[in-house]
Parts: sequence; C-alpha cells; structure tokens
Amino acid sequence: MWAVVFCLAAGLLSAFPASGLEVKDKLGRTVEVSVPVRRAVMLSLYEFVPALDLWASVAGINRWAFQQQPVCDFPQLRDVPQVGTGFNVNVEALLALRPDVTVTWSQKPETVEFLARRGLKVVAVYPESLGELHEVMEMCGRLFQKEDRVREVRSAMEETIGLIRERVSNIPQGERRRVLFLWQKPTRVSGSGGLVQDVLRTIGAENPAEGLRASYSEVSMERILAWDPETVFIWGYAQYEPETLLRSAQWRTVSAVKSGRVYKAPAADTWSPSVCMLALWMAQKTYPERFRDVSMRDAYRDFHSKCFGIASGEIPFE
Repeated sequence: MWAVVFCLAAGLLSAFPASGLEVKDKLGRTVEVSVPVRRAVMLSLYEFVPALDLWASVAGINRWAFQQQPVCDFPQLRDVPQVGTGFNVNVEALLALRPDVTVTWSQKPETVEFLARRGLKVVAVYPESLGELHEVMEMCGRLFQKEDRVREVRSAMEETIGLIRERVSNIPQGERRRVLFLWQKPTRVSGSGGLVQDVLRTIGAENPAEGLRASYSEVSMERILAWDPETVFIWGYAQYEPETLLRSAQWRTVSAVKSGRVYKAPAADTWSPSVCMLALWMAQKTYPERFRDVSMRDAYRDFHSKCFGIASGEIPFE
C-alpha cells in the first residue's frame, strides 16, 4: 500500500512505500490517517460532504450544517449525529463516535490538542485563499478516495472564477472600486488576510483595509470615513442589516451609503465550493455594468447542479 504526504501549507505531494496518508495541517501538525476514511467527523468543511458525496463515510457533523444550505437540503443529513461546533465541541458525543479522523478549524488549537490527547486523529484547517481551499478539497479527495469527484467540482469552480477574472481583468488600477467587507459589527472589517481578501482581489476590487494584517480588525468610524468605500458588503451572519448603515448619521457621508450600494451576503459558509457564487454575486454588485448579462439565478442553479447534484429552488443571492 502506498502512503502520501500531503502538506496543506505548501500544497506539496510526495509518495513513498508505507501505509496510510500523512497530512500536515494548518497548525503544522503531522497526522497519519488510514485511507479510505470510513468514519469521519466534519466540524469544518461540511459542505464538502454533499459536494464530494461523502455521506457513507460521515459519522458526525457540525450542528450548523443543519441550518446551512445546501447541506440541509439533503435527506441523508437527518441520519448524521451532530457533535456541537468547531468552537464548542460536544466531546463526549465525539468520542462515542470513534471516528477515523476529525476535521476541524485551527482557530481553537487548545481544542485540537485536547482531542488529540484523547487518542483522536484531528486535522485542523483554515483556508485563507481560494488556493488553500483547493488544497483542503484535494486533501479530502485523498482521505476519502474521491479524487475524480474533486476534479469535477474544481472544474466548475474554476469556470465561475474564470468568468469573473475575464470580466474585470482590464480594469485600470486607478479605476478599481473601493470595497469594504464588514463582519459582526459595522466597525469590524476584513484586512489583508483570509479568504474574503482573496475574493476581493478576484473581483477586481480595492480593499481600503488591506493595510491591516489580520483577517479582520476593529477600526474607528473615522478611519472608515477616510477610506470612503464605494461598495460595502456585510457578512451574512451579522446581526444587522444594510438599513442599519443606510439610516445611520455616522455613515451618511460614505459613498456606498449615498449611492445605496450596501449589501448583505447570504448566510453561507465560505469554506465551500459555493464561495464561487459569493464571488460572482459580489462582482456583479461591484461592477454591475460588466455583469448585466449574467443571471445569478441561472448561474446559481447551474453551479449547484454541477457541484452538489441538485438545482436548488431557493436562490439566496438577490
């Protein structure tokens, strides 16, 4: 049997005679997993379950999957135990499932180490770019021996990203629109790190907060006024709406507010093939004149048919 060393940080693969698959995760840990995985707990990357058809190999899943389309659209989900979230794991339920591997996020390293000390094989992920998202998808393909399906999903993703890049590639640097992405609060913004920043680059936008090194940072209202974004996007899970900004006396002089170009993203997981649909929607809102002929409804249904095997009736992008 052949083993493969898969390094998420560098995307490097090499083969040597041994057994199992060695994964170097986001925390720099090396985890050896027997493949194909028969029992996995997916505290992260749970949208890969329907995309790669992993239902027969999933022993447990993040409870948020039960509220997240398209995962919750699949009847198979009803038979999968929920084990809390990546932030708040139900350890007893997880241990009882005796998984071959647990995939979770790297932002809680103490949880990763806690589970590892109890004998579980834990792979921590945190894709901070489209490239890293592809790497973890390839990792899943190797763990579950679904490499052919990974190639099909990647092809659909690259088709959408290619369309976006084609439409925005000739925008001069000085004419790229200033776009700000807001998180839990209107003063918490996306900086230079993280997947959102890569999406902003992909759609040809200028992120005025790019000088901030963190994935997201708290900033003053004065700083936002100085940046004067022309378009503003709000994280889909935020507890406020575009009207919060549109009716705010503090925000009234911001160009995005004056033109009404403040939008709330769908409540969706960005660590998913669906991030391509988010990118297309953001590109269309930022440069409507370049995407007038693109129907989000048609694009969404076609993409979901290719990636998830369903043509979703509910379109979350307006």
